[in-house]
Order: sequence, then C-alpha cells, then structure tokens
Amino acid sequence: MNQPYFTYEAEGQTLIVHLPEELDHHNCSGLKYETDLILSENYIRRIVFDFSKTRFMDSSGIGILLNRYKQMALSGGSIAIYGAGPQALRILKIGGILKLMKLYDSKEAAVTG
Repeated sequence: MNQPYFTYEAEGQTLIVHLPEELDHHNCSGLKYETDLILSENYIRRIVFDFSKTRFMDSSGIGILLNRYKQMALSGGSIAIYGAGPQALRILKIGGILKLMKLYDSKEAAVTG
C-alpha cells in the first residue's frame, strides 16, 4: 500500500488532519511524529480531525487524540472533530473524547469553530 496514512491541510492557524480508514497502533506513531513536526514548525491554534473515512479506531487512536488535546490546551489552542460515522462516533463516545472535543457536522463548521 503506497497511499499515505494521513493527509494534512492548513487553513491559516488551523491544521486539518484527514484520518485513514483505520486509526490504530500501526499508524498512530506516524501521526504523532508528523503532527509533532508540523506543530513545531507552524503556529497552529486549532487542530481539526476529519473522521469521514475512519471506520475503526483502537486505544492508540484515542491516546493520540488525548495527547493532541493536552498539547493544544497547554498552548491555548483547541481541537475539533467532524465527519465521524456511526462506528467512529461510538468509539469517540465510549472513549470520552466527545466530552473534551466538539463534534461538528462539516469541515467548514469545524474550522471556524
């Protein structure tokens, strides 16, 4: 598989992270590494996670979301989520993520907050 796991998009001080179909221990280290680089080189105030393609997420996925949440909270930034289908939404609810991060119906709404 030559497709990248994650794709990134910047809109001003917002980083949009397009997640793959599976967010698990196999690819979370790549997400952590790549977002660490992007955050260190850019002034990012908001991270938006696009779950529109994600069908599966394990505890590693929850862990990376919590890690990014803590990092943004320390710098006065915020995190948003959009595009979560029924399966991803269930995991986000069970993992307590939706108590910390706001879920939006669209990319535009998530970016503008």
